[in-house]
Amino acid sequence: MYLNTDVQKNNTYDAIVIGSGISGGWAAKELTEKGLRTLMLERGRDVKHVVDYPTTMSAPWEMTHRGRLPLELAERVPIQRKTGPAANEYGNHFFVKDDEHPYTQIKPFDWTRGYQVGGKSLMWARWVQRWNEDNFEENAREGIGVDWPIRYKDLAPWYSYVERFIGVSGNKDGIKSLPDGEFLPPFELNCLEKHFQKTVANKYNDRHFIISRTANLSKPSAIHTALGRAACQSRNWCSRGCPYGAYFSTQSSTLPAAIKTGKLTLRPFSIVHSIIYDEKKGKATGVRVIDTNTLEMTEFYARIIFVNAATINSTAILMNSTSGRFPNGLGNDSGALGRYLMDHNYRIRVSGIYEGPEFNDSYYFGRRPAGSYVPRFRNLGNDRQKDFVRGYAYACGAGRQGWERCNGTESFGADFKESMTKPGPWTFSMTGMGEMLPHVDNKIELDPDKKDKWGMPTLKIDCQWHENEDKMVLDALSQAQEMMHNAGIKVTAAFDNHQAPGLAIHEMGTARMGRDPKTSVLNGFNQVHACKNVFVTDGASMASSACQNPSLTYMALTARAADHAVKEMKKMNL
Repeated sequence: MYLNTDVQKNNTYDAIVIGSGISGGWAAKELTEKGLRTLMLERGRDVKHVVDYPTTMSAPWEMTHRGRLPLELAERVPIQRKTGPAANEYGNHFFVKDDEHPYTQIKPFDWTRGYQVGGKSLMWARWVQRWNEDNFEENAREGIGVDWPIRYKDLAPWYSYVERFIGVSGNKDGIKSLPDGEFLPPFELNCLEKHFQKTVANKYNDRHFIISRTANLSKPSAIHTALGRAACQSRNWCSRGCPYGAYFSTQSSTLPAAIKTGKLTLRPFSIVHSIIYDEKKGKATGVRVIDTNTLEMTEFYARIIFVNAATINSTAILMNSTSGRFPNGLGNDSGALGRYLMDHNYRIRVSGIYEGPEFNDSYYFGRRPAGSYVPRFRNLGNDRQKDFVRGYAYACGAGRQGWERCNGTESFGADFKESMTKPGPWTFSMTGMGEMLPHVDNKIELDPDKKDKWGMPTLKIDCQWHENEDKMVLDALSQAQEMMHNAGIKVTAAFDNHQAPGLAIHEMGTARMGRDPKTSVLNGFNQVHACKNVFVTDGASMASSACQNPSLTYMALTARAADHAVKEMKKMNL
């Protein structure tokens, strides 16, 4: 019998990164650029930049179902299709098939997933806002959750570092609750948005209306063109995959940077079963991996491990990594692992029609990828609401709709074609984006009695809105309507859509950072308290949710943690 005694040697790296999405890509880039031989594991298929964006240039008439999901596919993706346009015929290939990836909803939770190289970086909304000083201090000040082990000043230089690399279009607005960053030129507000901006500035001293800060290259710099990225074409077909590399994704940015070092090994079709913990060494030594095609189990080894499989899956891996030292999951001395699940509260929808005549002869060019934004103004400074804590922001947008085309009549012929050339009235919409508080009863658990087709335990998710989120919704609905009324916009719809948590696709928590190992899983550098060579730098690490889009913070945390990890390795502390 031939024994391969070099198997461990051949499967050993300096670092292992689990997941290839927004934070995993950053981990791979940073670790390889610092000289570490890095293995990046992805449970899904490989997706090559440009090559594997099959619909990126497709017009509606070139699609078999004109962009809509056929019934037989729609029935397979009852959760994924709730995300809207991104999961339609143009982009559904980037989303999982729900029937292949079951989980149990103890309470409704819409879990959106993208299992491929690049993860959800291929279909994210690209909005990138920094957190502010209050966001890191409110837990301690209000006695909610646990105190963050870091402050804004700890992350500020890493925000700058990340922004310069990914490319963020935006304007320096000088707003304390939304710190300025390293920006490329902003996209332009249209005429109705500029009118709304003036109204907000004149009517309120506590709020602002700005162009959103978006990871789309309005004007690439040398760091972007060196990777083959080009300027945004204002097609707004980002969710199909961008052949220009004009928005930040793993494929366009961090992956080519990591590959350029010659230090990266990418292994798709690799489900991480668990992390291997060595009782004698008191640290993790590697991971167990299931090949998704053959079901063969393989072990890989490294000095450090970065867990970036996206919030819920990252925590599931830790929970499945049991040992004599950690019978309830790796690093779970506190019992906090799997708890304090959060999402953003996107239940508020308000829309209306501008009633003034002055913009009837105006339109706009292209399909701008960036929306407009009202940053949080509640419970800041002297504003203290009695009914709820924390606050919300609004994602906004204005445009001219071709209402004559959609009036329900079955028109045809010359009159119909003529009507297609006439835009309808100007419309304006606002979507409230509220903070969700961390609650111990919002949690995930492994379900060993229900296995998936790879033999892995499925998950039970138990999450719901609480009173604070409900009261926040009422205020956000009221304030949106007031602002629109002041701007001469007739409100035609204002409602709470009562969507379940999860649909904002901003799931956070379940392996939170904290100062005390008795109440948290990770320390201030995203290391597992009791297993310092394991880092978790995606949304699982969050101790609160703020109301800003979170991806920029994940990237900054990852870059900071990678820097710390390499320094500690050089000191022989890891």
